Amino acid sequence: MKILLTGASGFIGRNLMAALSRDAHQVIPVSRRHGTDVTGLQTADAWLPQLDAIDAVINAVGIIGETRAQRFDTLHAVVPRALFDACQRAGVTRVIQISALGADETAFSAYHLSKKAADDHLRRLDLDWFIVRPSIIYGRGGASAALFQRLARLPVIGVVGDGGQPLQPVHIADVVATVRRCLTAARTRQTLDLAGNQTFGYVDWLQHLRLAQGLGPAPVLKMPIWLALAGAWLGQSFNPLLRPANIRMLLYSRTANSAAWQEFLGRKALDFRPALIAADALQAEANIRSAA
Repeated sequence: MKILLTGASGFIGRNLMAALSRDAHQVIPVSRRHGTDVTGLQTADAWLPQLDAIDAVINAVGIIGETRAQRFDTLHAVVPRALFDACQRAGVTRVIQISALGADETAFSAYHLSKKAADDHLRRLDLDWFIVRPSIIYGRGGASAALFQRLARLPVIGVVGDGGQPLQPVHIADVVATVRRCLTAARTRQTLDLAGNQTFGYVDWLQHLRLAQGLGPAPVLKMPIWLALAGAWLGQSFNPLLRPANIRMLLYSRTANSAAWQEFLGRKALDFRPALIAADALQAEANIRSAA
């Protein structure tokens, strides 16, 4: 298949491009690193030249924090809606949208609401679509995985409230396997919630990451919400993942029943492997340093 892949230079996009190329698909990458800034493609007419002879489209564009040039509404809603409209006009019927767990009727953050806006638009179109909504993703090359590794190595683990916010981490390999399945599945127009079989409280997850790095359990500092938000506000200039909005999303983190997804996938989701994420995150940090 000839596949247009947006967000091809991101964590999900890089892994998808490698896997799909191994599957002998012809992947057309779209990202700033590949010479196309999607912020300039906000109409269907702008997208149509990109869709010549394309068999399927995968939208993996996503940001976790906003800048002046990159806004949630633009990248998660306006641009994808234009792309999906162009797909319908060009006759590209197979469209896979990478969304996020929590982009549903309970969404409250600008991040999730912008994802939901694109999802809802896609559902209204006459296309063979899939909406893939992963939980927090871990694996080699993930910036968030590297951040959590660094947080876990601190001598004291800081948590918001009691630190019991539930997480169901899903491995990038499962996300990639799902998208590969979406390309050939006969029954389309499905929304798939990707969440691991194991649910961890936030503090328990960080303690697992410490053990994977050969460290013993760390004392826990429970911070009131106002203090955590203030710390995130101060820290966001050093790391864009440390933002007040992300703290709020953690406070209201979502879990999901992933039985339908695993049935679609044809196997169980990979179990959370602390040793694996340790190696992956250390590699991610090395990649970040080499790119700096």
